[in-house]
Amino acid sequence: MAKRNPNGEGTIYRRKDGRYEGAAYVLMPDGTYKRRRVYGSTWDEARQKLTEMLSKSDQHIPAADTTESLGTYLAYWLDHVVRHKVRPSTVYSYSKCVNAYIVPRLGKKKLARLSAKDIRLFLDWARQACQCCAQGRDAARPPAKRRCCAATPKVCCDRHLSPRMVQYLHAVLRNALQHAVREELVQRNVAKLVQVQTPRYRVGRGLSVAEARKLLAEVKDNRLHAAYVLALYLGLRRGELLGLHWSDVDLERGSLEIRTALQRVNGELTLTAPKTRRSERPVPLPAVCVDALRDHRERQEVERREAGDRWKDSGLIFTTRVGTPIEPRNLNRHFYPIRERLGLPVRFHDLRHTCVTLLLGLGVPPHIVRDIVGHSALDVTMNIYAHAEMTEKREALNKLGTLLSEE
Repeated sequence: MAKRNPNGEGTIYRRKDGRYEGAAYVLMPDGTYKRRRVYGSTWDEARQKLTEMLSKSDQHIPAADTTESLGTYLAYWLDHVVRHKVRPSTVYSYSKCVNAYIVPRLGKKKLARLSAKDIRLFLDWARQACQCCAQGRDAARPPAKRRCCAATPKVCCDRHLSPRMVQYLHAVLRNALQHAVREELVQRNVAKLVQVQTPRYRVGRGLSVAEARKLLAEVKDNRLHAAYVLALYLGLRRGELLGLHWSDVDLERGSLEIRTALQRVNGELTLTAPKTRRSERPVPLPAVCVDALRDHRERQEVERREAGDRWKDSGLIFTTRVGTPIEPRNLNRHFYPIRERLGLPVRFHDLRHTCVTLLLGLGVPPHIVRDIVGHSALDVTMNIYAHAEMTEKREALNKLGTLLSEE
């Protein structure tokens, strides 16, 4: 005869298939109590699972909601968590990852039943699948322009995601599931059980002193001369440069306040908060920067008069010839022909690398460099942006050779 549990301790009975089923009312994430079931091949196994479930409920640890799908939860996470914690550009990138990649593959999976194997198989698919084929991009093109899976004859274009993008998808899933753990919707974060190989990043090469001088001489008469001066002398990011307002600058006292950054978010140019909390910072202006900004203000006044009614007063320091914000990618395009003429194999962002490297080479303490350029941590300053030039390496090795060769 089947054993009976005390009143309030749930029920265990034998099913027609021979297994044992236990059921009891337990606490749910929404604060209500619902009848949940456990299963075992023996009465003792079912009893053990039922006792564990009731024990967690007594400790006010809610049971996982087995009805909510991962897609439903991710929509909630984006709207009610992410939008209130990060910058609009990060919200946009998270939303794109969720809606374009994660939900189409894993959205129907139950949140409570999501496993590490599901995450691993998803990342393998993201790494190997042609995204043009997987998302039907080619089919959306006009017939004359189809060149992949929808073309005749069918030829795959092999548009695969980069290792960095695969890592980013894993990071988005890991962050979302970690919040589900904090809200006690699931017991553990299965995405943490999956390891993703860290991609090898291309480390930017800063300019040497001679190359930096050559660049400044090349752009001396350019309308964006001041932008290059601030990028080299202060290490400002591209968005920080283009988000500067005249109200952020005190040319008399020689100071600058970084408050906003200009970025394109969801197709629109938007002024957002800088990258990190340390990025919002005051920066002293050396005399060369003050002079460059004064010259730039005079040039901008001339452009304002020439534009007349077409001028749009945005209050920004660096604008187009009619006062509107500069598209961030256009600043890169402005730099391309200059670097080609000078033979400099660098990006615009490498001017920031140059500032950090030269300051450290002058013996400036790393924590001062960190505060000038607005890094989030000292490790970023030292491990990513600090590069020794070949001449410095050669001098160091020559000193070692001299030391070891002495009698």
